[in-house]
Amino acid sequence: MKKRKENSLNGDNGKLSRSAFVGSIVATFIASTPLLYLIHESVPDVKIWETFLFTYESGFWESAQYAMWVYTGKIVPLILAVIWFFTCRHWWYHAILVPIVMYSFQIITSYNAELQHIDENQILFLLPVLVIVVPSIYLIRAKMFNKINNSDKTLEELEEEFMIKPRGFWGKVKRYF
Repeated sequence: MKKRKENSLNGDNGKLSRSAFVGSIVATFIASTPLLYLIHESVPDVKIWETFLFTYESGFWESAQYAMWVYTGKIVPLILAVIWFFTCRHWWYHAILVPIVMYSFQIITSYNAELQHIDENQILFLLPVLVIVVPSIYLIRAKMFNKINNSDKTLEELEEEFMIKPRGFWGKVKRYF
């Protein structure tokens, strides 16, 4: 009788498998994002913040602590959206590109201190992404429901069929570029 290989965290030698190790790192990073968000509280409330690595002049924000609060409020959701995009297995995962582009744009406009009206007219910059992503998602959805009407499969089986199987982090990155 053959011994069935169980789906466990341990590999052949009792070591933690690579995917479990990477998953643990990602999970720990996600769990520590509140600490990353609160990093702005360690920044002094001054216009020019000097450290041994760099000097930051807040400019438009007039306070380095306030500027870091703005940046962390945009960087943390961006990081979480990127993690979600690369780990999502559902057919609609391209919709996550919209908040990724939105937060990226907000970070760039926040960094550019000459802009007076931050977070305005974002729809003009998001429109090209929306024009590509929304119809693509609708077409995939229409294809799924067409298959539902023409087959005996359940919605869960069809979603499983459209689900992207993980190929590793670099495999997913290469697929997009």
